[in-house]
Amino acid sequence: MTYPQLAACFLLVAVIGGVVLSVASRRRGPMPSAVLLTVVVLFILTAVFDTAMIGSGLFHYAQDPLLGVHIGLAPIEDFAYPLAGALLLPAVWTALRSRRRARDPRPDDDEDSR
Repeated sequence: MTYPQLAACFLLVAVIGGVVLSVASRRRGPMPSAVLLTVVVLFILTAVFDTAMIGSGLFHYAQDPLLGVHIGLAPIEDFAYPLAGALLLPAVWTALRSRRRARDPRPDDDEDSR
């Protein structure tokens, strides 16, 4: 299995899981701008720290199964994992909050302040 195939599997699972959890929670999901900002920050951190770790010799990649596109020293395939996390984790959070609210309904803060 090549790195792009592995990255595609991770992304596919994250997208399907995110959609299923969002539908199951029956609540409005995370704000797209927040997810986009998270993706940008995670991509920057991935580029910086993967470049530092690869440059210092902590690990290396076999070149044959890579696409050959790099950002710094980080292969483009490494960016699939933070993308998958940024797509899946907000959906998990929303689903868990929805589950908790269904089990333990509490009055809204707005009602308490009246």
